[in-house]
Amino acid sequence: MATDELSSKLSRRLQIEEGAEEPVAVDHFGTQDSSEDKPSTANADSELGAKLQRREELNEGQGEHQQPSMKVLNPYTEFKEFSRGQIKDMEKMFKTFDAGKDNYIDLMELKLMMEKLGAPQTHLGLKNMIKEVDEDLDNKLSFREFLLIFRKSAAGELAEDSGLCVLARLSEIDVSTEGVKGAKTFFEAKVQAISESNRFETEIRQEQEEKKKQLEEQKVRRAAFKDLQSAFK
Repeated sequence: MATDELSSKLSRRLQIEEGAEEPVAVDHFGTQDSSEDKPSTANADSELGAKLQRREELNEGQGEHQQPSMKVLNPYTEFKEFSRGQIKDMEKMFKTFDAGKDNYIDLMELKLMMEKLGAPQTHLGLKNMIKEVDEDLDNKLSFREFLLIFRKSAAGELAEDSGLCVLARLSEIDVSTEGVKGAKTFFEAKVQAISESNRFETEIRQEQEEKKKQLEEQKVRRAAFKDLQSAFK
């Protein structure tokens, strides 16, 4: 049987080599898998090409950058160098100039802000201001990125002639209104204002405690006087 089978295979190979018979695919499934891999590989190449083209468009300033998923911001824990009062003041300022009420300050809103502060900037200057703290590359300022301006300013990381440095400098509170003297910057003024406020609250609390103590002593004296009256009746 083995000899007959071998003889049959040799005869068949001779016929194929002489062109008398077409060869038959031995590994049918292997060929099928290979053909199925081609569309998959083509799809992967197409997807990679689309991503590369998208990135090139963003680098050239074309197209709109998609907003990445952002974690919820807690400014009080992330920006511990600032007091709650300072952060609330910055938030108030941010919302004042967020004309669109979308929780972002875009190029036009920043333009109006700088004009309002008395330091108008060129279009390129405004773009550079945003770029310096625009971590998510969406060409606008979130509240967190707005806080980064003041963090960099407090750390001395802003160039003196930069638009952001001007913004931070012009954002100082009116010390005459707050009653704080000798404050050089927004932060120094707020720290002094908070200290004055805390001292004032402490004095009020002490006065309230003193009045409460006096009322309690009056009650004790009245009770003692009534007991004395009852003893003579």
